[in-house]
Amino acid sequence: MIESLGAAPWMTRSSTRGVIAALEAAGGPGCARFVGGCVRNAILKRPIDDIDIATTLTPSEVIRALVAAGLKAHPTGVEHGTVTAVAEGRPFEITTLRRDVETDGRRAVVAFTTDWAEDAQRRDFRLNALYADPNGRLYDPTAGGLADARAGRIVFVGDAETRIREDALRILRFFRFYAWYGRGEPDATALAACAALRELVRALSAERVSAELLKLLAAEDPRAALRLMAQAGVLALVLPEARGLERLEQLVAIETEQLFSEDALLRLAALLPDDPATAARLAERLRLSNAQRDRLAAALNPQPRLVSWMSPKETRQLVYRLGLQAFCDRATLGWAAGRPAAATQWRALLPTAQSFPVPRLPMTGEEVMAAGVPEGPLVGEVLREVEAWWIDNDFPNDKLALIERLKAVAQGMAY
Repeated sequence: MIESLGAAPWMTRSSTRGVIAALEAAGGPGCARFVGGCVRNAILKRPIDDIDIATTLTPSEVIRALVAAGLKAHPTGVEHGTVTAVAEGRPFEITTLRRDVETDGRRAVVAFTTDWAEDAQRRDFRLNALYADPNGRLYDPTAGGLADARAGRIVFVGDAETRIREDALRILRFFRFYAWYGRGEPDATALAACAALRELVRALSAERVSAELLKLLAAEDPRAALRLMAQAGVLALVLPEARGLERLEQLVAIETEQLFSEDALLRLAALLPDDPATAARLAERLRLSNAQRDRLAAALNPQPRLVSWMSPKETRQLVYRLGLQAFCDRATLGWAAGRPAAATQWRALLPTAQSFPVPRLPMTGEEVMAAGVPEGPLVGEVLREVEAWWIDNDFPNDKLALIERLKAVAQGMAY
């Protein structure tokens, strides 16, 4: 029986049809097939994010075909056979069939081919070596990819150690794909190969490591994959700052119970000690963005202290001082690290914080100087004194009261 995806909407869109038609105009029917994630996810009835296409055309032929059809063509990785087409604003990654000529564990030199089975043999896992023609007919050159996808097995194409030595990132990809698609016991051969060759990850670039780590942490439930990663000795290599999985395990349980969305960066924070300096060093080592660094550091700052029994007033005060994101991050991490008996208290803090419209101090430096304070550093000192009173009194929207407080502070200052 011939397996088929049928006429899936992503395949029949005019943009997709336009790209396929452009390629077939140059290479004839059968020169292009969908490959990888879009095929795998279609089989599993999961969302399709990116559409990748494999073709027997060379990159230069692909570019000419796209241009002739009036489509945009970007040579995003020509040395590896990849051209990105843009049709109706949608990107399509088109890669020429290829085989590895030389690899060093980080990058490969490839040669182009017209053999679909040869192309499949250089891919990482069998469930990623699946192809579908423009009509939806499925092709499984490894004879195991379709069964793996349906059973939740992550199995390397061919010899696991050979695939890893070609590109050490495949160690991290094994755990990432297990987190997203794996079910049941992991493939023993794959896991053993990852453990045996784990030292190879030291040579990977920080950007590649952080991208894989955050993708893994963004899975609906990454706990089993992270446990395997720790047992294989891989987690200690890529994240030596980790202080155990307990807080992360409980955080995922909270997210699942409360229907919170998956938050990869907060999950990363849950693995780390409560120390902003450690967070900053990790962010630099993994080449995280400044925004990611700052969020991690704020989430892992133990000062000022948050406790589950804070009053609504104390909650509002800390939201004002920390910012809503940092407060919610710290409260959620506190919940994950706390005693089960305190869960109700931690849970109550979040809606209180989220419903608080953080105000701005309704007073300016000009008003302080109008009260007789000379221009200079003293203006800021007076403003801070007034702000402290305003915060302590739960942010009163009373301009007259603020002015009276300003006068009292100004009179008490020695100019």
